[in-house]
Amino acid sequence: MKTICSRIKAIDRALKNFLPPEDLTVSEWAAKNRVLSRENSAESGPWRNDRTPYLTEIMDSFTDYRIKKITLVASSQVGKSELELNMIGYIIDQDPGSILYIQPTIEDAKKFSRLRVAPMIRDSKTLRSKVADVKSRDSGNTMLQKTFPGGMLTMVGSNSASGLASTPAKYIIGDERDRWADSAGTEGDPWKLAEARTTTFYNAKMVDVSTPTIKNRSAIEDSYNLGTRETWRHKCPYCGEYHAIDFDNIKFDYDVVKHGRKKDFVVTTEISWACPACGCLSSEEQMRKQPAKWVAENLGALEHGHRSFWLNGFSSPWQPWKEICYAFLNAKDDPEKLKVVFNTKLGRLWELREGVEDEDTMLARREEYGTRDDGSPIDLPDGVLVLTCGVDTQDDRLEYEVVGNGHYGETWGIKKGMIMGDPHYDEVWERLDDVIDKVYKFKDPAKGLKILLTFVDSGGHKTQDVYQQCARRRGKRVFAIKGKSKSGSMAEDIPYTRPPTKVKIKTGGFAWLYTIGVNAGKREIMDAVKVQEPGAKYCHFPKESDRGYDEKYFNGLLSETEVPRTVNGRTSWKWEIIPGHERNEPLDCRNYALAAFRVIDPDLDAVERRLKNPQTDKKPKPKRKRKRQTQKNSAYDGAW
Repeated sequence: MKTICSRIKAIDRALKNFLPPEDLTVSEWAAKNRVLSRENSAESGPWRNDRTPYLTEIMDSFTDYRIKKITLVASSQVGKSELELNMIGYIIDQDPGSILYIQPTIEDAKKFSRLRVAPMIRDSKTLRSKVADVKSRDSGNTMLQKTFPGGMLTMVGSNSASGLASTPAKYIIGDERDRWADSAGTEGDPWKLAEARTTTFYNAKMVDVSTPTIKNRSAIEDSYNLGTRETWRHKCPYCGEYHAIDFDNIKFDYDVVKHGRKKDFVVTTEISWACPACGCLSSEEQMRKQPAKWVAENLGALEHGHRSFWLNGFSSPWQPWKEICYAFLNAKDDPEKLKVVFNTKLGRLWELREGVEDEDTMLARREEYGTRDDGSPIDLPDGVLVLTCGVDTQDDRLEYEVVGNGHYGETWGIKKGMIMGDPHYDEVWERLDDVIDKVYKFKDPAKGLKILLTFVDSGGHKTQDVYQQCARRRGKRVFAIKGKSKSGSMAEDIPYTRPPTKVKIKTGGFAWLYTIGVNAGKREIMDAVKVQEPGAKYCHFPKESDRGYDEKYFNGLLSETEVPRTVNGRTSWKWEIIPGHERNEPLDCRNYALAAFRVIDPDLDAVERRLKNPQTDKKPKPKRKRKRQTQKNSAYDGAW
């Protein structure tokens, strides 16, 4: 009898694999079976759909037979990873099939498997019974591959051509698509490769999810526009209209608190949302209690089975509005930090605003550096701590700019000039010595600075002349540079600065040559000129006519913009001259001077102390015997 019972139980267990799936949507499955793991969630425990109501319809569209593709553009901390995990769990338990899960890199895929997939399987009873542990001898599972009855989960990086093009898959889930490689090896667009693997499945599903990045460069933006274009909208408690809560309609006041040169911010009023329809203000607490729904702009996309959703951080239960506003205030003066806030907090694309600044705007921003009581001009305003110089070499002249550098990337234009004459002749370089050797004075004429490092362009037809003249001026810290953009026709930008190399001079001897990543420098300069308030990253320019900062200078400084270039289906970005801007020497000079400052990498706090108290750092040096040196200590002996 016992033998018969045990056989019946064995048959029952086997038959369970052939039972039809429960009639559940993804959100219903998650509410019934999903457990949030303690290491990944501040709210571990059973999944609650009411905590993130905006995810419910997205999840349920996955089980709608009419929908073939789902796109989600979302800021951070809204639960988009949990959404993907719920879909994966549903597939394993309810609708088995091969899943291809794509992360930007193989390292990201391993991290996702270890930190997200493994804990989900461990903590969800129904999944634990279907997916064997990796450590099990006969499991057939690895970190990047999980088998289960009726299917397999394969996790790959977007740059892996073999992983994307090997076996058919019923489900494609792509995470952080805007961070994917442009090409999987030499095989082309990773999404197209993955999409091709679903062609044998009539009921295939594709999901792509990402935080937005840069407008007109964003793959997830393109995918969203092809779908239903749905936004999560809240009902105004006053007029009843539904609107997305966008940062442009968030209202608050704040105070600036200064700690030396650093600034902090304090939000002084309750943060409110202004309804675009009626203008009435509603608090965060009010709006979190209001009804909300997805509203589509392109219902025609349903004919192609594509739903797309866009979600920002103001709907997240884990991000108070005050936190988002504070992040914005802290980043508003730094374009790179502000870009991160736009993408990850506001859920918005960052727009490269080339051309926002023009010559007239920059001319109006110039300022008086002042004069002393005797009427003599002040060379250096307060805040300048280090001087560098960038020199552009032409066949008939040298163009230069002396730049003052201060804390937190703040800069001051000191002198822009031109030395006419063929750089082949010494007389031209002797006139450059006048610029390099000069002591530039503060308001207190007893205090001043000399140029600490000068970078001279060696490109063009005067390369050997530049090498020779720079070698003669090594003691004045004058060095040749070579500007370079990319290491290959479609490769990544090279680093802004790197250690110098020795180059031979035909007439004998050698010079030190620095290679400068000019693309990185141009991007920094263009970001900095957009900063509107003095402080971090701000660019000061003098109004005095003899300093050289006229309309022609700003025409050259703003002469280039980044434009897309596509070769063999792959897009990169290239700097090109803007029509109407004939010369770019001012931009090059500023770029070289900024690179020189980066190479110095000075301790600005120590420099500031010496300027304020010149005697502070003057200590008697103990006498020591000179040791005879038989071998060079540095590969860069004699270079800066």
